[in-house]
Order: sequence, then structure tokens, then C-alpha cells
Amino acid sequence: MSAPTPRPTGLPALPATFRPTRSRVVLLAVGAMMFVVITAIAMILEHLSPGERTSFVFVALLFFGVLALLSRPRVVADATGITVVNITRTRRLAWAEIVRVNLRAGDPWVFLDLSDGTSHPALGIQPGIAREKAIRDARTLRALVEFHGSGVDEAAENG
Repeated sequence: MSAPTPRPTGLPALPATFRPTRSRVVLLAVGAMMFVVITAIAMILEHLSPGERTSFVFVALLFFGVLALLSRPRVVADATGITVVNITRTRRLAWAEIVRVNLRAGDPWVFLDLSDGTSHPALGIQPGIAREKAIRDARTLRALVEFHGSGVDEAAENG
């Protein structure tokens, strides 16, 4: 019986969540400020009817909702695979389905090359505002995919 393979240093404990934190903070803060300003304008303007005030507040909520959707992306890695949460869709992938993690120069976010020959965007890691963090996160996710996708961890658990 072989000894369990040690976990490589530098890999985070699972579950691990990768998300563009700065972008998320900016989007939610701007959305909240827009909501407050538009609602305040609706209440300050004297010549508006109650229906018009309501439509102002509705539009403010709509703007906030769109910005909240844009702040939603994340990648959550756990023992069985990853969950990619993009703006409107969520996809669960087993470790074995992921062939490669790519973040090339000029890419707006990470792309996952899958075993079926397709590529899936992972908007949870994007170099827009925090380039260094995105590169670090992409390398960490790549290391997790290489470790878990190789079957090493399953052999250690079943061994």
C-alpha cells in the first residue's frame, strides 16, 4: 500500500472562492449611489406625480439590479470540481472535465479548456482592475486543476 501523496504547498484549502473583489465593490457601490441619487431626485422634484416618482425608483432599482448581476461572477473550487458563476449562468464542472486554465495577455477573463473540446469563460477571474490578483488566482486555479484533475488526490483518498 502506497503512502498518500502530500498536497503541494501553495494550494488553498478547499472550498476556495475566486472573484474580482475590487470590481465587485466598485459595481455595488456605484449601484447603491445611483439608487440613492435617483431616488432622492424623485423625492425632491415637486412637480412629479406619485406614478412618476415610482417610475424613477423603479429605474434606479433596475440600474442597481444590472450592476448587481455584473458583480455576481465567481469561481468556487471544492473537492469534486468547480462551480463557475457567470453573469446569468452557473455551470458545474468536475475536475476531470477541465483540461487547461488559460489567462493570456489581453484576455478579459480566464478561459477553461474542457475535455469535450470546448472552452468555457470563467468571469470570476478577470484582470481588469486587479491584474496581479487575477494572475495569482489563475495560477492557483491552474495548480488545483493539475493536482485534482490528475487523479492524484483520488488515489490518495481511496488508497
